[in-house]
Amino acid sequence: MNKTGYFTHPDCWKHEMGAGHPECPERLSAIEDRLLISGVGDALDRREAPIAAIADLELAHGRMHVAALRGLTDGLREEIAAGGPQHAQIDPDTSLNVHTWDSALRAAGAALAATDAVMAGELENAFCSIRPPGHHACRDQAMGFCFLNNVAIAARYALERHGLKRVAIVDFDVHHGNGTEDIVKGDQRILMVSFFQHPFYPEGGSRSHASNLVNVPVPAYTKGPQVRELVESHWLPRLEAYKPEMIFISAGFDAHRLDDMGQMGLVEADYAWITQRVKAVAQRHAKGRIVSCLEGGYNLDALAQSVEAHIRVLADL
Repeated sequence: MNKTGYFTHPDCWKHEMGAGHPECPERLSAIEDRLLISGVGDALDRREAPIAAIADLELAHGRMHVAALRGLTDGLREEIAAGGPQHAQIDPDTSLNVHTWDSALRAAGAALAATDAVMAGELENAFCSIRPPGHHACRDQAMGFCFLNNVAIAARYALERHGLKRVAIVDFDVHHGNGTEDIVKGDQRILMVSFFQHPFYPEGGSRSHASNLVNVPVPAYTKGPQVRELVESHWLPRLEAYKPEMIFISAGFDAHRLDDMGQMGLVEADYAWITQRVKAVAQRHAKGRIVSCLEGGYNLDALAQSVEAHIRVLADL
């Protein structure tokens, strides 16, 4: 049995936000190509993402937010039929096309199916190669390229549907996961640890001082050794003390030194190291259970190579 699952779906390629937008379908293609060329893909249990149930989305999102996204899609179809624009704008950076709703349902569905498979013992861990990403999606607001918060939905799902008592979310995107913070702050069943460039998008960085959050701002041009030090000093003691029964990763690779979206200096070896440290916690306390979901990463080569490094650690390759 290949113990690392790989969840994706063709629908995740159909969402796009216009020519030249950095959060583009080619991101997933670059990952696919790298896994093929490197042979890493052969070691993975490849599975197709299902559509998430609305009731599961509402574990993390308000009912009106979910209904509004669906309604925007229906309205856009009508506008296009009448000769209108191909996209509906949510904010200056974020828009949807007629496929976005289905893509978002598949992205969340991947995280949920991965959770089911890992909880059932079919897989030890899983990587979800999905888009749109999720960690800026707040309980009641889409923003920052994100519509539904895949990791927050899956974390709540593990608690509510699988009866776990404690789960952790690890977020290593260059941008602060403000949406995840909005959803999980104060929920002592979830420990969130992250680092992020600050000051940077989203404005304000971490705004909450809830005791279940370990969100560490770092200045621009921070490199791997400094990040490793803060993981050792801030993340790991809290994770060890918390003893999560499952770990969810918001895997953003835009803190890479070649990624123009941020100004941090990580390289593939740093992502591998972080993954190793998180995996060790999972093996000690969570039977190895990890579900990792793609967030940012916009330099296609750096993204693909960083995902490969991340998956190699998950799969013991």
